[in-house]
Amino acid sequence: MILIVDDDESVRASLSFLLKRSGYEAIAVPTPEEAVAQVRGTEPEAILMDMNYSLSITGEEGLELLRKIRILAPSSPVILMTAWGSIPLAVEGMRIGAFDFITKPWDNFSLLERIRTAVELNRSREPDTETAAHREGFDKIIGKSNILREVLDAVSMVAPTGASVLITGESGTGKELIAEAIHLNSPRSGHPFIKVNLGGLSPTLFDSEMFGHRKGAFTDAFTDRKGRFELADKGTIFLDEIGELDPVCQVKLLRVLQDRTYEPLGDSRPRKADVRVISATNRNLAGMVSGGTFREDLYYRINLIPIHLPALRERRGDIPLLVRHFADTVRPGAEFSPEAMEYLCRLPWPGNIRELKNLTERVIILSGNRRIEKSDIEKYCTPEGNMQAGGREEYFHTADKTLQEMEKERVIRALDECKGNITRASASLGISRAALYRKIDKFGIEIQ
Repeated sequence: MILIVDDDESVRASLSFLLKRSGYEAIAVPTPEEAVAQVRGTEPEAILMDMNYSLSITGEEGLELLRKIRILAPSSPVILMTAWGSIPLAVEGMRIGAFDFITKPWDNFSLLERIRTAVELNRSREPDTETAAHREGFDKIIGKSNILREVLDAVSMVAPTGASVLITGESGTGKELIAEAIHLNSPRSGHPFIKVNLGGLSPTLFDSEMFGHRKGAFTDAFTDRKGRFELADKGTIFLDEIGELDPVCQVKLLRVLQDRTYEPLGDSRPRKADVRVISATNRNLAGMVSGGTFREDLYYRINLIPIHLPALRERRGDIPLLVRHFADTVRPGAEFSPEAMEYLCRLPWPGNIRELKNLTERVIILSGNRRIEKSDIEKYCTPEGNMQAGGREEYFHTADKTLQEMEKERVIRALDECKGNITRASASLGISRAALYRKIDKFGIEIQ
């Protein structure tokens, strides 16, 4: 049963008709008091409630009702309804515990999608005995640690729903693999999985890349071009490095995620954005919201379900499994001695799994041996995954340094080895040119 709470009779009638026509049982009430009484009697599958009553300007009555509902029906997802100009009120509701929000006037397609997602996610919280090993994409995620199993359990729960997911974690922890696993285990798995690196996308190209353009839309638009949202139609769009998104582009993205429509450049006809959105970042978005560099309403829109990936140093027990996996892809049958494996397990790995993969493959290729000893690792590579330069003592002197200091040294070393060539340096570090420029600016590095 879906509970509708709104003091406007026409809104209640419209929503009731829409939900019943879509196969839901719907009950509509006009006042907070009747809503509380209804919730006490039966816990709804979802609650759709207005934030403003009796022309209230502050919306405090709606917030108070939300607080009561969270106590009386903690498992019922609440979707808030508010005007676009009152989005800060909806954001405050999200802080209290609302599941999602929509703006009036609403789009029926978007509203039904939000309700379906809320209901499916609520139902998916029930115990599931299927093991992760039998699910699509999980075979690419190597490890058996408890902390990784918790991540995979979260993936299993959220994948069948349409909920927006925000994947956080340091660089190199496997955020893209998790996003792909969510897609492959969702009802959208038969449709495209489109990846977008927002960190390498300039604001001037954002509209064309994301929404597409029509021939003649601008000087160099010689042909029609599909944007990423159109390419991802009925599938999943993966927005990587979303923390790097320019503030102006944040507004544009929020509009699409809110209204589920967009317009290609040079085309005035709105298109439906029938996509599931998965975002990822290695930055602290909550801190960026506090600092005013990331929109709070966009943060709550993409952060419906958060999944945090642990750093490799937090799951050291998985290192032997990862090393063997990477070794087999380079030279099947290659093995690491117990001393070599113990050595690898003790290192801090600031570059996480990506760095471990780089080092493993490099040592096997350069050593030419089928059995890798500790001395091979010390001879050919530093633990940062770079070619050995100043001897193994160079690494051990970094033991008391912060990850940020170590990262700065890695960037400087890459720039020196590549003689200031940004393209080659970014490739050696495994990051985009735009990301390298940001690190240069962040650390105040002067390019010779």
